[in-house]
Amino acid sequence: MGKNIIIIGGGIVGLSAAYFLQKQGHQVTVMDKSDIASGASFVNAGYITPSHIIPLASPGKIAQGIKWMFDSSSPFYMKPRWDIDFFKWSWYFHRSSTIQKVEKAIPIIKDINLLSRGLFEEMKASGDMGDFHLERRGLLMLYQTEAAYDHEIEVAKKARSLGLEVSELNKSELEKIEPNVKINANGAIHYECDGHTTPNELMPKLLAHLKSVGAHILTNEEVLDLLLENDKIKRITTSKGNYDADEVVMAAGSWSGKLSKKLKVKLPLQPGKGYRINVHRPLGISMPAILMERNMAVTPMKGFTRFAGTMEFSGINNVVRKERVSAIANGAKTFYPEISITDEEIADAQTGMRPVSPDGLPYIGKSGKVKNLTFATGHAMMGWSLGPATGKLVAEIINEKKTSMDISALSPDRRF
Repeated sequence: MGKNIIIIGGGIVGLSAAYFLQKQGHQVTVMDKSDIASGASFVNAGYITPSHIIPLASPGKIAQGIKWMFDSSSPFYMKPRWDIDFFKWSWYFHRSSTIQKVEKAIPIIKDINLLSRGLFEEMKASGDMGDFHLERRGLLMLYQTEAAYDHEIEVAKKARSLGLEVSELNKSELEKIEPNVKINANGAIHYECDGHTTPNELMPKLLAHLKSVGAHILTNEEVLDLLLENDKIKRITTSKGNYDADEVVMAAGSWSGKLSKKLKVKLPLQPGKGYRINVHRPLGISMPAILMERNMAVTPMKGFTRFAGTMEFSGINNVVRKERVSAIANGAKTFYPEISITDEEIADAQTGMRPVSPDGLPYIGKSGKVKNLTFATGHAMMGWSLGPATGKLVAEIINEKKTSMDISALSPDRRF
């Protein structure tokens, strides 16, 4: 018999959970404080990235963040502020940034990314969302310096040892694979295992499909409180009413930590703000790329090219910092010298909050303190890539089935 399930959060993770849960016969309600037309699931680079095997929490990251702390245009920016939760998270991040912990995280990140890549393909083949943009052209890691090459070639060797398809391209080979745009780079590492999509196309189609199969979608409805009774969530109070549920899925992205506090559950989480610029004119770019020295992404999407990047830790806010957007535009010019992003395109930039755990791994699993609560958050920059896999795992957890992969390392109760 199907359960009454409420999913808090209507991003790619929440909608993916709804997609797989409704297929199992459950009555699903998705509630979101927005109109589900903006935020991290709409401003990301659209990557499906088995190649991103190194977690954000890696050796040297904190030192880099401190170095860039007073440069608000830097790719990895930590705004100086008095915030106890941020101090604790930073300490956990530091403790997680060891070679040993990174080595343990690598196969987990690879496995969940591969699971998700396969599910994206299954979702397209199902026809549930109609046709949507999904390509498997790989990802170019473009480099201009030997230092960037030396760093990435070590990652590439690791990826290759794990069975991922990766190759090297020199300057002439790069020109052949990307012939219609001038690129100022010495070469590229080509992760052929990766794919990409257009989030602004897929999200509305996924939302429309869920409505068509009977899922309840509650927009512009903020969760205000959660009532606990006998270690279970008895009632959810929103800005518009009260709701009961058999099971609750916490997929509220960067707001998951604050909501968890209402349940007396500690979930170390910080919002990492990212930005994007869309260019709706032909640029000649056909391959997704990471501009290594600029720490930014470029994706040819359906109808436009997206330039995205930065990781800004400044709390939950929607402020678009002009200097950070300008840094993305300037970074694009550095690698694509014949492309100039206009003032109008810069002015149209948007931002989204990505939920970042201290060790770079998502929180996926049942809460040890609240019996009917399942977490699905903390994906950092891989939220889009890992959305379908997380949704599938959530459905398996709630159905008490063997999960598609070992998720013990993703426990929301893990210690740092």
